[in-house]
Amino acid sequence: MSDISAVEAAAAGNWRRAGLAGAAIGVVAAGAAAGVTLERLTVGRGMRRKARLALDAAGPYGALRGTPGRAAADDGTELYYEVDEVEAETSAPRRRRLFGRRTPTPVTVVFSHGYCLNQDSWHFQRAALRGLVRTVHWDQRSHGRSGRGVAQRRGPDAVPVSIDQLGRDLKAVIDAAAPEGPLVLVGHSMGGMTVMALADQFPALIRERVVGVAFVGTSCGRLGEVNYGLPVAGVNAIRRVLPGVLRALGSQPELVERGRRATADLFAGLIKRYSFSSRDVDPAVARFAERMIEGTPIDVVAEFYPAFTEHDKAEALGVFAEVPVLALAGDTDLVTPSSHTEAIADLLPDAELVIVPDGGHLVMLEHPEAVTDRLADLLVRVGAVPAATNVGTYGSTAQPGG
Repeated sequence: MSDISAVEAAAAGNWRRAGLAGAAIGVVAAGAAAGVTLERLTVGRGMRRKARLALDAAGPYGALRGTPGRAAADDGTELYYEVDEVEAETSAPRRRRLFGRRTPTPVTVVFSHGYCLNQDSWHFQRAALRGLVRTVHWDQRSHGRSGRGVAQRRGPDAVPVSIDQLGRDLKAVIDAAAPEGPLVLVGHSMGGMTVMALADQFPALIRERVVGVAFVGTSCGRLGEVNYGLPVAGVNAIRRVLPGVLRALGSQPELVERGRRATADLFAGLIKRYSFSSRDVDPAVARFAERMIEGTPIDVVAEFYPAFTEHDKAEALGVFAEVPVLALAGDTDLVTPSSHTEAIADLLPDAELVIVPDGGHLVMLEHPEAVTDRLADLLVRVGAVPAATNVGTYGSTAQPGG
């Protein structure tokens, strides 16, 4: 073979690997593999690209910003958070008017997001609660605007990400953004696991300051049994090879990013299938989720993935036994099935269990009105907002007549 032929063959091999890498990212970030819809096979790539650009330009999602802050994790990782305050000059009179002469100590609601997402995944709930209650939104390490995990980039001495580490990260954010006063903790997927890890390691904080908790589409363990809607034999085979594949892909991020771009249509189809249940979900919301997930580098995907099979915080849930709890999930969540949320409610008999019909893993984006209403109910129960408060509907993102 000539040198030119060898180069061409090597280039072709690289592009094939890039395509496979892009598909693999979709598998991991969205939860499992799936086919591409007929519409994506028949509509031209150029037209789909124009549609994505139009949705990016038109979609208002993820544009909310608060007062920025930074906390230092115990390994030195910089954690980015934002605070939405209730304006001081209007909050006290308003609270006296709504609550009466005795005004409760203001509550801070801390939102923790899931794997391959960022704080903007709470867009609808953030918009609804603005001006009503103090909120903190933060980016998990290596996600969003937070720094890359220091312990994860030490070369041969790198420390794998653990859910326990994420719990300590949340403690650092609370210490920096809400050092005093009552707290309501809200966590989606990995964020819910983070809340459990916080309770496991800092039970006194929960007993002394936490007045309410919301677990959304999350799990307290046994994630290794999830089949993502696929045949069990196939899922078991994927589980055996996936950690090694991810490590290999994480060592060549530039190649993977090229593959991710080359397989954008497949990637978008995977995300939609494993993020949403509604066939008629707002395309701008689907694209918004796609942008968040595709913004997570492959080496970060690889670093976090093993932690989920090791996650087991069933015993830690006991710390929340005396705290009002909301346990909510979509009924057709393929990533953390609603049975895992039911298991949380079984361990916390006084918890409010809500299963949202036609809801997928990103239920807070797909059916924001259901999540926001139930969260508002929790805030009323714990005295964070008055019963007369109207948080607005911020209605369903599903299109009528789909």
